[in-house]
Amino acid sequence: MQLGVEIEPYEDSRLEEIVRLSLRAWEPVFLSIEGALDADVYQAFYPNGWRVAQQSAVEAACSDEDTKVWVAVADARTVGFVALKCHTEDNMGEIHMIAVDLDYQRRGVATALMNHALDWFRQIGASVAMVETGGDPGHEPACLAYASVGFRLFPVARYFKKL
Repeated sequence: MQLGVEIEPYEDSRLEEIVRLSLRAWEPVFLSIEGALDADVYQAFYPNGWRVAQQSAVEAACSDEDTKVWVAVADARTVGFVALKCHTEDNMGEIHMIAVDLDYQRRGVATALMNHALDWFRQIGASVAMVETGGDPGHEPACLAYASVGFRLFPVARYFKKL
């Protein structure tokens, strides 16, 4: 079901909602990551748990003056957000972080956020847009969303070993 979504500039008053929806949205992703990595590597990445690490990452993205953040609003509540970075040396815009509340996924929110991001990248003169995600099953919905707005996969291999 398509949903009426408004994209608005981020305000600090929305941080708690953004953190909450992000942790809900990313729980299946982190369960998949945990299954894909060796247990000792996963523990090394998230010694205090993934929720602590992700909350910190969201808070950092929302407070970083070099990151532009917008929120998706539907039904008078924050239902998603996108954090963007501009890499002027490469003339590239990066979707640094995106999340949609579980209750609003598959309803056009991510597409609205990504289209807004792509429009903003064009406005600032970027010639390429980039988004990075995982290749594990937990990231499959994100991969499908990125492909749906025209992103093409560039395969990267990343290997991990606990020392």
